[in-house]
Formats: sequence, C-alpha cells, structure tokens
Amino acid sequence: MAASSEIVSTLVPAISLLGLGIVAAVASKVCRLNPIVGYLVVGLALAVFGYAGAFDGPVVAALAEAGVMFLLFNLGLHFSLSKIREEAANIFGFGALQMLIAGGGFTLAAWLAGLEGSAAIIVGAALGLSSTAVVIGVIRERGQQDCPVGRAAQSILIFQDIAAIALLIAAGALAAGSDNMGGELGFAAVKALAAFGVAVLFSRYLTAPMFRIIARTQTSEVFTATALFLALAAGWATGMIGLSLTLGAFLGGVAIADSRYRVLVQTEIEAFRGLFLGFFFMTVGLGIDPAVLAEKWPIVLIVAAVMIVLKCAFNIVAGLVNRWSVPGSVQLGFLLGQGSEFALVVFSLPAIAALVGLEVVAVLIAAIAISMAVTPAISDLGRRIAGKLRSGPADEKLSGDDAPVVIFGMGATGRALADALSARKVGHIAVEADNALFERATADGYDVHFGTPADPRSWSPLSMGAREVIVVTRLDLTTAQDLHPMVEEHLPGLTRLAALDEGQDASAFRDAGMQPVRMSGEGGALRLLNHVLESLGLEPEPDADAAEDARLAA
Repeated sequence: MAASSEIVSTLVPAISLLGLGIVAAVASKVCRLNPIVGYLVVGLALAVFGYAGAFDGPVVAALAEAGVMFLLFNLGLHFSLSKIREEAANIFGFGALQMLIAGGGFTLAAWLAGLEGSAAIIVGAALGLSSTAVVIGVIRERGQQDCPVGRAAQSILIFQDIAAIALLIAAGALAAGSDNMGGELGFAAVKALAAFGVAVLFSRYLTAPMFRIIARTQTSEVFTATALFLALAAGWATGMIGLSLTLGAFLGGVAIADSRYRVLVQTEIEAFRGLFLGFFFMTVGLGIDPAVLAEKWPIVLIVAAVMIVLKCAFNIVAGLVNRWSVPGSVQLGFLLGQGSEFALVVFSLPAIAALVGLEVVAVLIAAIAISMAVTPAISDLGRRIAGKLRSGPADEKLSGDDAPVVIFGMGATGRALADALSARKVGHIAVEADNALFERATADGYDVHFGTPADPRSWSPLSMGAREVIVVTRLDLTTAQDLHPMVEEHLPGLTRLAALDEGQDASAFRDAGMQPVRMSGEGGALRLLNHVLESLGLEPEPDADAAEDARLAA
C-alpha cells in the first residue's frame, strides 16, 4: 500500500496540471487567445499562490521535455532531406546571420551593462535565441508552415537549436572552469554531424522496410507505439552522446519525412504533441519567481519591453541584410521577437547565475517568460504592420497576367493549393473578398488580390479570358447558378473547379457548370491539386483518391 500511495503522490502533480491545462485551453478558445497564453497564465497563477514547489517532481519535468521533443519531431517530419537542401540558405545563411546580429547586439548590450568577456557572449547569445515551442505553435495556429515567412522562421529556429547546443556546452564549460571550450565545441560538432549521418542512413535504408513490417500487423496501437518510440528514442540517443534531446527528435522526424508513412506517423503523434507541449508552457509559467514580480515588477516589465523591442529590431535588420522586403522583415522580426526556452536553461545554471547575479537572472527569466506569453499579440501586430506596408500590384499591369490558374478564396484550402502549385512551379494568382483573409494572405507573402468571382466587373482586370483554370474555394450554389449563363457566354473555354465541403450538392454545382471536388475526408487537397494539374495537361501527383473522384463523376 505504501508503494501505491507513493505512485499516486507522484502522479498527482501531472494529473493536476493536465486538468488545469484543459481548463486553460477551453478558456483561451472562449477568449479568442492562443492556448499558449492560457498555459503560461495557469503556471504563473500557481506560482503566485505558492504552489510552484508542488510541481517540481521528475514526472512533470519529463512530460514538459517530451512536449518540446514532440514539437521538434513534428517539425522534422516537414523537413525532408531534399527540403533541408532547398532550405540550406535559410538554415545556415539566414539563421547564422540572425544569430550574428541579434546575439551580437545583445552581447554588446550585456558588455555595456558591466559583464565581461565570456559571460557577456553567453548572455547575449542566449537572448539572441527565439522560442521554438512558441513560434512553431503560432505558425501552426495560423497555418503558415508553408508560406515564405513560416518557412524562413522554421529554418532560423533549426539553426538556433543547433546554436543552442553549442551555447549550452560553452556555458557548461564556463561553469566548470574549463580552458578547452573550443575543443569541446568541436567535438560536439563532430557528434552532431554523425547524428545527421545516422538519420540519413535510417531514412534511406530502414524506414520503408520497418514500416512495411509494422503495417502488416494492421493494429493501430502498434503505429501509435512506433511513433512515440521514434520521437522519444531519437531524442534519447542524441542526449546519450551529449547533444540536446530536441536535436535528436528533429533528426528522427527528418528520417521519416520522405517516407510514405509520414502522414500516418504525424497523425499518431499530433495528440501527444499538443498535450505534452501544454505541460511545457505551464512549467515556464511556474518558473517565474512571484517575489521578483512583486518587488521588481516595474523593472521586469521595462526589461521585457526593451528586450522585445531590441529583438524585433535586430531581427528586422537581419531580414533586410538578407535582402528580404521591408514587410517580410517586419513580420519575421516580430514573430521571432521573444526569448527562448534554451535561455531559461542557460540562466538556471548555478555558475551563470553566480556570474551574472541572482537578482539579474531572476529578472531576465521573468522577462523572457513574459515575452513568450505576449508573442501571439506581438506577432499579430507585426503581421498587421506588414500587411499595411505591402503595396499592391501596379495599376498598369496586374501581377500574374500570364498565370494559367486563378484561386478564389485564400482560406486554408486556397493556401494549400497555392503552396502546392508553387512547389510544382505552376503560375497562379489568388483573389480574396474577405478583408481579414486578404490582409493575412498578403502579409504572409502570397500573390493575392482583393476581389470577388461573383462580380463580373472584376473579370477583365483579372484577365480571365487568358486563364485556363479557376478554383473557387468558397461559393454558394445560388451565385454559381446566377453566373453560369454569363460565364458560358464570355468564358466558354475556362475550366471551373469548386471545392465543396460536406453537405454541399455536387450534382447541383455540376449543373451550374462547375466541376465539383469534395474536400471532406482524407486526400481532399490532393484531389483538388490533381484536378488542376490534369486540366492543365500536367502529370498528377500520385496517391490520389481515385475512388472518390469516380463517385463524384457519377
């Protein structure tokens, strides 16, 4: 019975945080806030009321670490080896540039504040890092994974995670009084390259055979267990050789990214990623010292504000030096304008705390946590500013006049189609009538124009007579029926595709001259893409749901 009581007492903190996390997620949804804010507020509230010590156990810490690992594993699933080659300029070029400017700027600030030598460099580099967990969460919430800003942010974060490994090694060497920091960093680089090589070999020779064997079991729990094993075991493997758990988790995802089983693994891991990531953000809130907030809250707020402003400014400068546009640099700069979970780890090292000062570290940790909490609001501000700064097409020539495809509606479906066509290098433009969606798509770098397919006056400026395919992602049946005679008369050769949700009548849209494509169910986006490609006489992508197409055509 004693052993049973001990197990129960060990699990109570995790169960309590799980319940509070559910409340935070629901409350955030009701208040139209990012769930990250809710998790941080719950953690801070527990700390303020004196319950932080109750959640110091190893179970909560392990669940929080697992959340970040699953996040990086999921990110790796979107970075195949071919994509890493494509994004190498962003990862090792733009990423290094951002760290040089942001880390260098904060290093100078730390030196001017009185720190010397190695301490200033470590503090500056730590403040130059951004939060992978927060930023990827915001990107996923907005569906920005495949837009230019989203891809650049993810690439920079990958480089930052690699740089964070070197930073933690350097901080550890400084804490131990080692005089061979360069040698330790070099050895870590060799181990990281070896880990990447293992991921490459696993991807090419082991992934497909392993999953073929697992698929033969036709047991869903085996797939779930395999996904969990790969995410955790990859992190454990790099942790055992002295590298970060997150790097291993990322490489584990990379090893599966080119596999035909990637979607299945991603589906199985998704629930665990969101669940455990909530634990991480709540522990960040728990790490804020209420005494520091109570005694020095004006200083904490000033430091947080100055840090965010400087970080955004440094990031914007890095974007401009990298020859990004001003709007793109602004949006990216604000998106990456917070502190990092890795900085919290660095400042928690006793030797670093003693070197910098306990009070200074407490203020920095609180300021970093606040910066992470306000990231959704700050990044939204940057997005709105970027949208205002972006100029529309010149009056005398509409951008994309020679593009064969026009996409009406830039919601999730329109964005997915635009990303897929961009990957295939198929020319297209997008048109959006909803102002909020228009501003978001414009800020995110899509070639989008404000207009509506229901207004025939827009057809001439859009050069509709020169187009081959239009795709309407949101269209009511009445409008389609009303426009049908006019379209048949003025645009007889135009292929018209309608993306239909569940419940819309495919046969009625077909009678109105539209080719219906059902988006509900698995493979909807791929079916829509293949309809467009086939209409253009191009080779469709494999694995389309032919049975569904045949049913719709009947």
